Amino acid sequence: MAFSYMPGFGNDFETETLLGSLPQGRNSPQRPAYGLYAEQLSGSPFTAPRGTNERSWLYRIRPSVKHTGRFKAASYPLWKTAPNVGDHELALGQYRWNPVPMPKEPTDFIAGMRSITTAGDVLGQSGMAAHVYVANRSMVDDHFFNADGELLIVPQVGALRFVTEMGVIELRPGEIAVLPRGLVFKVELVDAEVRGYVCENYGAKLTMPDRGPIGANCLANPRDFKTPCAWFEEKETPCRLTVKWCGNFHVTEIGHSPLDVVAWHGNYAPYKYDLATFSPVGAILFDHPDPSIFTVLTAPSGEEGTANIDFVIFPPRWLVAEDTFRPPWYHRNIMSEFMGLIHGQYDAKEEGFVPGGISLHNLMLAHGPDAPGFEKASRVELKPVKLDNTMAFMFETRFPQMLTRYGAELETRQDNYIDCWSDLKKRFNGTPEGDWS
Repeated sequence: MAFSYMPGFGNDFETETLLGSLPQGRNSPQRPAYGLYAEQLSGSPFTAPRGTNERSWLYRIRPSVKHTGRFKAASYPLWKTAPNVGDHELALGQYRWNPVPMPKEPTDFIAGMRSITTAGDVLGQSGMAAHVYVANRSMVDDHFFNADGELLIVPQVGALRFVTEMGVIELRPGEIAVLPRGLVFKVELVDAEVRGYVCENYGAKLTMPDRGPIGANCLANPRDFKTPCAWFEEKETPCRLTVKWCGNFHVTEIGHSPLDVVAWHGNYAPYKYDLATFSPVGAILFDHPDPSIFTVLTAPSGEEGTANIDFVIFPPRWLVAEDTFRPPWYHRNIMSEFMGLIHGQYDAKEEGFVPGGISLHNLMLAHGPDAPGFEKASRVELKPVKLDNTMAFMFETRFPQMLTRYGAELETRQDNYIDCWSDLKKRFNGTPEGDWS
């Protein structure tokens, strides 16, 4: 079945599956068409400024109060929430991992969530968590919503289908999706096994960064974001709904599907984005700009220019700078960087950082190109070169990212990662030329 989408970022959308099911000129008629219930889903305080006020009106078969019964505790021990401090003995350092193994037992998207880092405080609605998901089973009668934050999903292996109460998003590696806080959904697998990354954002919603002097075009363009058209499921079978709330999980049994929204309008909705449509901007003479030039989405913190989260990608692009060390330079940073590789090779780490892998460089811990990468970039002929067949990304936050016990003890962690810089030589010899022998 083909699913349709509406283009634009932050638009006020309207969509209906049955002709006349969406009221016109009002939000809450006395008797909505088709015997539906009118219900508002708010993503911001009622009195938020117009530019940040987010809400959608849903017209559904049953109101959400009928989609929950008595809750009981549920357990997903590998999904952690900030603050999560001191649950392992691994010393401070720069870390890197090979891909998280695929599960051997039947595992759906929620059970397959493995937290690698947490940052900030979910109760204060600030910070984030970085996860990897692995799954080999669809959610059929199981549904989920996250009251703690929105979810940014980055597939790396296999395609998925996010069946949400506001429409269906099909997602493949090279695309991303954002599911708002509180949205009910289930995940169906298109491929037999899937793996990817998730950023759980506790703070202000992800939005497009300001372009500043770049102007009106390039980077991510609003028209390339796609929001699903309405779709609903009328199913009278036993179902379950699991909720993540303040770091804990609760499950309730219901006798029908909660994905019953026949029509909706508003600006609080899920969306997808194809990373191949990102138009990178870079240096065309010498040096190169900060990696922030590759920011796709940002979640502001309240302090101007200091993000709660930046989602940054390193896509295919041309390198043309003259007399310039072209890979990312060595640096220490007040921001903490969780990196993943979707496919291809990352130019600063040509060996060891593999698709599906992870690296973590926390605030003020030095990092940069490995020794072979430095040697190659220091001697290469500076002709125009296209970095192709590559897609790396970064979840960056102003908070320290606290490693979980799962991440610390994961068997794919590379104990020798720190050695990638061991062959960097002292080249200072007191002469302007230095020692490049």
